Amino acid sequence: MTATARERLLEAAVEAFAEKGFTATTTRDIAARAGMSPAAVYVHHDTKESLLFTVSIDGHRSALQVVESADDPAAAPPERLRRFVHDFSAWHASHSRVGRIVQYEFDALTPEHRSEVAALRRAIERVMQRVLEAGVTSGDFAVDDVVGTTRAILSLSIDLVRWFSPTGPQTPEDVAELHARLALRMVLAHDD
Repeated sequence: MTATARERLLEAAVEAFAEKGFTATTTRDIAARAGMSPAAVYVHHDTKESLLFTVSIDGHRSALQVVESADDPAAAPPERLRRFVHDFSAWHASHSRVGRIVQYEFDALTPEHRSEVAALRRAIERVMQRVLEAGVTSGDFAVDDVVGTTRAILSLSIDLVRWFSPTGPQTPEDVAELHARLALRMVLAHDD
């Protein structure tokens, strides 16, 4: 399959899954959106779930790359956290359709595929945990529960795919800046 055909097929799957949800989407619908025959879909993906897995694994790898690139261990922990949350939220806002699919269609994956995706989710969590642990060690952050705080902060970015609209009044940058400020307010140690 040429790169162009693959891209058309994946884009069609993203459109269909985002619009109708995984369960209500048919391979016939994906094929029509991609300008292919239904048989052409099966030549390249043996199941509709394998298309979902490709969208999900690619989306999670991209998000992991974003947070790994955002984290500079040489920077002060507040700046590390600000960049992490900013870039993670900006990615989810800029890729809100893919983000919605990878976050909310997780249970439609096979157990083997869920396991692969879950490993990437844990890797993203580990990057955030390292940032928070560095801030606790430096005294910049007052965090009693690193695991729980990690999940709460990640939820800011992840959950925005539920409500963010690319045609709405806020830009991805607006949301990313707000989330970065909120995350810092959640964890900064204050001298009383």
